Amino acid sequence: MMFPRTGLYAITQTENKTPEQIINEVSAALKAGISVLQYRDKQAIDAVYLAGALKELCHAHNIPLIINDDIKLAKLIGANGVHIGQDDGQLNYARKILGKNAIIGVSCYDSVERALEAEQNSADYVAFGRFFSSNSKPLAARAHIATLQNAKNSIKVPIVAIGGILPSNGAELLAAGADMLAVIGGIFDQAPYQSVLAYQALFK
Repeated sequence: MMFPRTGLYAITQTENKTPEQIINEVSAALKAGISVLQYRDKQAIDAVYLAGALKELCHAHNIPLIINDDIKLAKLIGANGVHIGQDDGQLNYARKILGKNAIIGVSCYDSVERALEAEQNSADYVAFGRFFSSNSKPLAARAHIATLQNAKNSIKVPIVAIGGILPSNGAELLAAGADMLAVIGGIFDQAPYQSVLAYQALFK
């Protein structure tokens, strides 16, 4: 399954939620038209069960499932790929474990240089952010709109923007060069189906 060139990149919101709640919310988001799902769970109780259930849901909608940070979990459940940050292990290691067809994304924060290096090392997409205040990553360093503009001029793989993105501010990031918008709270803080539809309008 290929990584899409554009669209809404949903990231699970798992804190204080049961697996059933998470599955139901993701199901609603899929029906509304997300393009990718990332399973992110910093305090997982049964990650194998939940990630496996999410994979089945995503594949029923022909949408790739990406696992945050955990290369072993991605391999174990047969996810489409993994997203790695600065301290999550080398891209080359992930590629070796998951194979040439896996989708591997890399967090580049505010660094076009890091994104170029990731692209050269076979990353399938690069992610910049946070761009706005974020409840999910309140301490993350800020990224700048100019970084997206510079990246668009030099990077060929899809560019993902993340961090406090709402339907009201997402258009600015797309205009600057983002191909995809990655969202947690903006989708899962309230009714996911209606929330996704609000973001979809930005891509039309």
